[in-house]
Amino acid sequence: MIGSIPGSSGKRRLKFIGCEIIYREACWLAATSPALVDVEFLRKGLHDLETPDMVARVQAAIDEVDPYTGYEAVLLGYARCNDGLVGVTARDLPLVLPRGHDCITFFFGSRSAYRGYFDAHPGTYYLTSGWSERNLEEGMDYAKPAYGKQGVMGKLGLTESYEEMVEKYGRENAEFLAATLGDWRKNYSKYLYLTMGVCDETTLIEAARADAQRLGWQFELREGSLSLLSKLFNGPWDDDFLIVPPGKRIVARNDEMILDVQ
Repeated sequence: MIGSIPGSSGKRRLKFIGCEIIYREACWLAATSPALVDVEFLRKGLHDLETPDMVARVQAAIDEVDPYTGYEAVLLGYARCNDGLVGVTARDLPLVLPRGHDCITFFFGSRSAYRGYFDAHPGTYYLTSGWSERNLEEGMDYAKPAYGKQGVMGKLGLTESYEEMVEKYGRENAEFLAATLGDWRKNYSKYLYLTMGVCDETTLIEAARADAQRLGWQFELREGSLSLLSKLFNGPWDDDFLIVPPGKRIVARNDEMILDVQ
């Protein structure tokens, strides 16, 4: 079997590289998989970087994988993510990744489930344990970009607080900028927290519920699904996944398939 380990009873060996947003879910799946899965996480918020920067960081992680370790494939815990995977190339090992526009697809368990909810509930901000735990600083500031001024938001000056803008530009200019740039929350009116069943999420749920009340938003608690991520770790790699053979690269598609190879 490709990727089996000498003396390991023929177990498949896989390498997983993904966003820390799915840290708990990925670790749980790796721990319970019949395959031997080595996991590696990149800091959340790569999609806030300019596309070439995200591509370069993901590619660098892939290029570090030793092809002689016995891995059958490299599993990617990313979706299309603002085209941040477009151009990523498989080296000596095939790449396997779910077809999806963003990581929320992972927590719904399928493209169709996410699309159905998304279309029926505009103005929803989605939360999971990862989206709650992996944000910088204290409080519930879910919009704070992890890469700060390195990202697109930072280059536009959208990561600075009102007080920082006052110090930098003066109060009158700061008030103008704040009014012009607006508040990211104006586009939302609801939190949806998706539970994944891999840890006790009570504290995170109650914090999100309290934040929704403070903002005057609706709050919904819904059970998510590990079905898509489970197939990534355990197979089968069916039409829900893109398999990138060695030497090929990821390209975008503007249809329901979302991603393809070239």
